[in-house]
Amino acid sequence: MSNVAVTAQKRPGPSTKTGSSHAKPTVRKERMQHIGMLWCLPYVIVFLGGTIIPMCYAFYLGLYKQQMIGGEQFAGFANYAKALTDPLLWNGFRRVLIYGLIQVPLMTVLSLMAALMLDSQRIRHVAIPRILLFLPYAVPNVIAALMWSYIYGTDYGLVGQFCHAFGWNPPNMMSAQLMVLGFVNISTWVSMGYNTLIYYSSLRALPEDLYESARVDGASEFRIAWSVKLPQIRSSVVMTLLFNIIYALQLFNTPSMMQTIAPEVVTSYYTPNLYTYSLAFSGQDLNYAAAVSMVVGLFTMIIVSAVKIVGNKWEEK
Repeated sequence: MSNVAVTAQKRPGPSTKTGSSHAKPTVRKERMQHIGMLWCLPYVIVFLGGTIIPMCYAFYLGLYKQQMIGGEQFAGFANYAKALTDPLLWNGFRRVLIYGLIQVPLMTVLSLMAALMLDSQRIRHVAIPRILLFLPYAVPNVIAALMWSYIYGTDYGLVGQFCHAFGWNPPNMMSAQLMVLGFVNISTWVSMGYNTLIYYSSLRALPEDLYESARVDGASEFRIAWSVKLPQIRSSVVMTLLFNIIYALQLFNTPSMMQTIAPEVVTSYYTPNLYTYSLAFSGQDLNYAAAVSMVVGLFTMIIVSAVKIVGNKWEEK
């Protein structure tokens, strides 16, 4: 009896085994979570230092006003109220909205058409047109603006020489009426290849069985593209739309370069970002420039959020 009792005491019960088996995965899971947080720490630091802290500091600057007598004084939300009723700012918003309403749909359609053509498997040596489409994206915006300003020239530019050869009057793309279309052309030429590459990569990831089944059912290539391919890459289309809308609302590089070529058309307040830059560095009004930048950011966030909501509903269909 004593030997049996000693053996029973030494033998671990089922409750002890169960507790240890549950404890080890829990400890391992917590350790993995800590490691994951450690890997995310560099991004969090960069995000805080590059986005959140500058935004908070800009909001803080917008609460003050620089005066000749007394220096910087607290002004509350006076700068923000002034920015909301500033006609120069809203005229700039009107221009970028016109620019975005033309450029974003145009580039989306052209990029989708180019991606579908590359994915149609009817183009030999597809790498050559793919590289040619993507090549303009490697050109900096400053170089692209200089190049196209020469092409737009009515006397010695390519457009002017072409029109003169046929006896036509060349359009003045540097005029106030056509300058927005000039920006649309430059941006589309630069960014079309990048968007095409995103759509083409998404199409190449789709299984070939979808196309074969549609062809067996008698669907044409246009029907396959419209009913099979496009619905499968909705998420990529929504993503590029958001990027292009943000780029349109924050248009800066091309107008700032064109300002030196056509200063009577591209003024210091031609776009919201150019207006903010001019206030800060030319007008030396950092406080009001900070308030304007916050209004521009808020307006951009509202538009992008609305497009995102609509895009999510379209993806769920």
